[in-house]
Amino acid sequence: MKTRLMLNMMLVVVSIVALTLTACGAAATPTAASVQGRVTAPAAQATSTPAAKSASASTALPTRAPEPTKAPAMLAVVTATRLPAPTPAPVSVAMRPGAVTPVVVTPQADLPPESMPGDMFFKTYGVNPFIDTNQEHLSTFAMDVDTASYTLMRKYINDGRLPPAESVRVEEYVNYFSYDYPSPESGAFAIHLEGAPSPFGQGYHLLRVGLQGKRIDASQRKDAVLTFVIDVSGSMGDNGKLETVKKALEMLVNELRPTDQVGIVVFTTQARVVLEPTTASNKSAILAAIRPLQPEATTNVEHGLSLGYSMASRAYRQGAINHLILCSDGVANVASTSANAILAQAKEYATRDITLSTVGVGMGTYNDVILEQLADKGNGNYAYVDTLEQAHRVFVENLTGMLQVIAKDAKVQVDFDPAVVTRFRLIGYENRAVDNQDFRNDTVDAGEVGAGHNVTALYEVKFNDNVAASAKSNALTVYVRYQDPETGKVREINQPFARSQFARSFDSTSPRFQLAASVTEYAEILRGSYWAKGSSLENVQGLAQRIKATLANDKDVAEFVQLVSRASQLAPRK
Repeated sequence: MKTRLMLNMMLVVVSIVALTLTACGAAATPTAASVQGRVTAPAAQATSTPAAKSASASTALPTRAPEPTKAPAMLAVVTATRLPAPTPAPVSVAMRPGAVTPVVVTPQADLPPESMPGDMFFKTYGVNPFIDTNQEHLSTFAMDVDTASYTLMRKYINDGRLPPAESVRVEEYVNYFSYDYPSPESGAFAIHLEGAPSPFGQGYHLLRVGLQGKRIDASQRKDAVLTFVIDVSGSMGDNGKLETVKKALEMLVNELRPTDQVGIVVFTTQARVVLEPTTASNKSAILAAIRPLQPEATTNVEHGLSLGYSMASRAYRQGAINHLILCSDGVANVASTSANAILAQAKEYATRDITLSTVGVGMGTYNDVILEQLADKGNGNYAYVDTLEQAHRVFVENLTGMLQVIAKDAKVQVDFDPAVVTRFRLIGYENRAVDNQDFRNDTVDAGEVGAGHNVTALYEVKFNDNVAASAKSNALTVYVRYQDPETGKVREINQPFARSQFARSFDSTSPRFQLAASVTEYAEILRGSYWAKGSSLENVQGLAQRIKATLANDKDVAEFVQLVSRASQLAPRK
């Protein structure tokens, strides 16, 4: 009897192992839905890829179905269990015509497990494909001004690691930089378009869609009623994370006007109030509540946000900016049921004009997914603070932009003329996609944009060879639609762009256009985009060096060159 029982138990164990191995194999296969999970081991590029850009290059690929007109399958994220790395895709894949042999970037692949960060939660949204304009000539997305993905990358690179591919959101890399767009003469936005041949893909052009929001002087912004919700769990004691938060909030407090107001909630195992709403004229009382904070026990962000929203509701002031600022190392131990609850809560309070921004710090137990989604549902911004200099950028230089919204539910739609443009691809904004038919549906949630913010998106386009470069006919028209937060009225503006307005050479474009192109390609390479298979970090570095010489006074550009150089050194060659 015991022998039979042991045999049965062994059969069960073997079955479980077999099912696990099958699931692991399935995880390496693209699926049709977004997947999220912890990143504790490198994820490989799936071997199934969209069709190549040119027929001449497609001979190196296996036979595939025609290129999709919607987003391709999403790449699975490696789960918390450390598994053997999947076999990488072969290097002999189709590349952009005229491209050099690619550098295959496998984030963290050559680092020993003990040198990797702990549980880091990211979510992949796939990579936009090329779309044939005969099948669909519209492209629509919600505006986004977050930059957390870029500063997370900087933290990884400075720590000697490549960022996980799942952490890269191209639009947040691009929107980290200033592009010197002129302010609008009227309304909330000015549209700025520029295009030229792509330096990374022969026969293709880049289109930059730039939007500049109206600027508001700090003295002219509305009064702010702020509620700080601060994570004081034990993990915030690692690597000085809580100290960084305290210093960052001190910077913010010192920027406030006497008519502003601050209340403070902290959370650990339970949440508690450490400062009832206090006018900023009493800054000493606010700072006295922040400075003694110390790391304590476990994390209960749900209770922290509930108490924070309760305080904000009591302190609500009509006509003022009523805003929560959540500071945390990512609340990685939030259960899925709790996550759904707090996301729903953030969305509900946003409808009451109590908005939420999230500020992430540190690594190790970091949940990028929940912080990004909370800011999205809360109609706020998501920032990652890796240095005190970045804290100054977020809480001092960009404070008015974080607090005062100039446009609600802001959307962009690009209408390509199929007679001029044969195919296009939006680079990034995968998780900001809006159905084309919903562009003028004003009940659909989109993006909120603060004062002075600029939004930039790049497209890669293929022109009809029968249309001359000098043709005056419109290649596309960009539409922007948004709600005025003061009047509630919806406004729509547009700007056409002719084939002849594309520059004849990349080198003749503005330095800021070249910067956007190099940052975009850098992000594409880091996330293992199929469309960047023929690119190398060395090529990006060479272009960035030339841009640095032109934009000699831009410290962000100088730092970008250094980051590309370090990434190139960290990237394994195959």
